Amino acid sequence: MSEIQIVKIDEGGVNARILAKETKADFRRVEAASLKIPTRFTSAEGKRFFARLFNTLQLNTHFISVIARTRLDHEDVAKIEDTIRAQMDTVSENLNKAIDGAEVLFKAHAITSTATYDTVPLDVEVHVLSSSGRRFLEVLGKLDQLMPLLQTLEIHEVITTQAVDIQRASLKRQVRDIANGARNFAMGLRRRMNAMGARDGEGRSAEGRQETAVVDSVDEPKAEGDGEVEPAVMNSDTRLSEALESDPPSVDD
Repeated sequence: MSEIQIVKIDEGGVNARILAKETKADFRRVEAASLKIPTRFTSAEGKRFFARLFNTLQLNTHFISVIARTRLDHEDVAKIEDTIRAQMDTVSENLNKAIDGAEVLFKAHAITSTATYDTVPLDVEVHVLSSSGRRFLEVLGKLDQLMPLLQTLEIHEVITTQAVDIQRASLKRQVRDIANGARNFAMGLRRRMNAMGARDGEGRSAEGRQETAVVDSVDEPKAEGDGEVEPAVMNSDTRLSEALESDPPSVDD
């Protein structure tokens, strides 16, 4: 007797919709090597946070660690890197405690199986550019691991729906704050670099006015086209800085 399907199940449409909303980050001008890590997300939260936050965080931390360091004081950049790393460590520890707490409740109530998702897992090969990217990928993996544990406990009425919602919202906010913090740091450094560029431009302009005054004092006018103007050079760092100027779309809960 053939199996009768009484419900419609997902065949990949959910992942397609999530990836369609993914923040499109342009890595074509990032010349750093990347570590390719096969990764699987099963929960809705893990999938969406990966799609919306991971690439933009990598782009922002690359700007902080690589591009900003070429123009700004290395100690200032290192302090920002340490702050981001400490924030990731704190959130990772909070997720570990939540996972451990859920496992204790599983044992205390003799729960032997975990709720699973009927949607197709999201399998991706993640290109990790830095230790910050690797750490954030681990945070996303722990968030993805915790979500079905909480739902299992709610199904067995070990914890209430309200308690699950509160814990889920708190941890999601902490993970999102990591990406938002990196974005804000990158924007602040970019403003400092732009201000330095503006001051340098004013200095060159003042030097040009002085040279013009010297030339004007001579009674031999220059023919049109004699003065060469140095073209503006836009290297990969500058283009990446401009790409980061536009804010990524906000992340929904």
